[in-house]
Amino acid sequence: MISRRSALVIAAGLSALALASCSGKSDAPAANNEVTFSILSTESTQNMESYWTPILKDMEKQTGLKVKPFFSSNYSSLIVAMGAKQTDLGWFSNQSGLEAVRRSNGEVFARTFDPSGTDGYKSVIIVPADSKIQSVQDLLKCDKSLDFGIGDKKSTSGTLAPMTYVFIPANKKPETCFKTVISANHQANLFAVANGKLDASTNNSTAIGLSKARGEGVTDKIRVIWESPTLPEDPLVWRKDIDPVVKEKLRQFFLTYAQGDTPEAEQQRGYLKRLSIGGFKPADDTHLLVVREMEATEQLGLAREAGDQAKVAAAQKVLDGVKAERLAAEGKAGVVAQPAN
Repeated sequence: MISRRSALVIAAGLSALALASCSGKSDAPAANNEVTFSILSTESTQNMESYWTPILKDMEKQTGLKVKPFFSSNYSSLIVAMGAKQTDLGWFSNQSGLEAVRRSNGEVFARTFDPSGTDGYKSVIIVPADSKIQSVQDLLKCDKSLDFGIGDKKSTSGTLAPMTYVFIPANKKPETCFKTVISANHQANLFAVANGKLDASTNNSTAIGLSKARGEGVTDKIRVIWESPTLPEDPLVWRKDIDPVVKEKLRQFFLTYAQGDTPEAEQQRGYLKRLSIGGFKPADDTHLLVVREMEATEQLGLAREAGDQAKVAAAQKVLDGVKAERLAAEGKAGVVAQPAN
């Protein structure tokens, strides 16, 4: 994109190299009584640490394991850390979780659900409340007059969804549309739009809902001009090679956490609510099929834009294959199919 984004990419690369350089020390399996849990910092690490600490303490208490947190706002760092065996499991976004499965010997074993009962969330594009921008068509004029915020490259709602549903279908790219493109987490982009530092930005319904619930005073200063189809909730991913006994302890913890009518369960639901999580349900890698379909749709759009018929045919074949997998998985589970486009 622009020099700012290039700097971010370089920083991510240096972070990945730093993690990889330590991998020799971390190749041995973790002790059976200790796990490292990675957490995607969708806002400040200080905030995320305060939200997750009581949950991790409960995890230690129930499983008998020592649980160490690993926080990062850089999606690539989380993926590299798991591949280097510096982490054992973690809370991922869908696209970064897919990369952890592909590159870091990861496996989906659970996923979150929303405390409201809504199964899923939406990617959105926001503008200041008093902005003259009324729709994405105003953004897609691409006259390089606007400052735009986007998520991490591996963010599902911050990047993949708006690319799949807004920019690729219009044969547009953010870097050629806007004066500047700034990559940041959802909280930073939300505040930047609310305070007039950005003309528009990607975000998601969960981040906006959390900000409103916390009384941060910014949600009345922004306006949503676009929202995506419903996206699947976040996955929990662990390394395939961790001890099966440890896996079962962790599985039981997550699937029973905050469940029931006891005072303890009510307290646990309070901890999760601060993260807009209602609890956890069992899942496997088929949870990522919707995101794989979005990714394949994006690649098909890029191939068409390039006018390369061989790439178009190859991308269409991949997309058709993923669609068939998704339909088969949903049919087996008795779920009504929700196409990605």
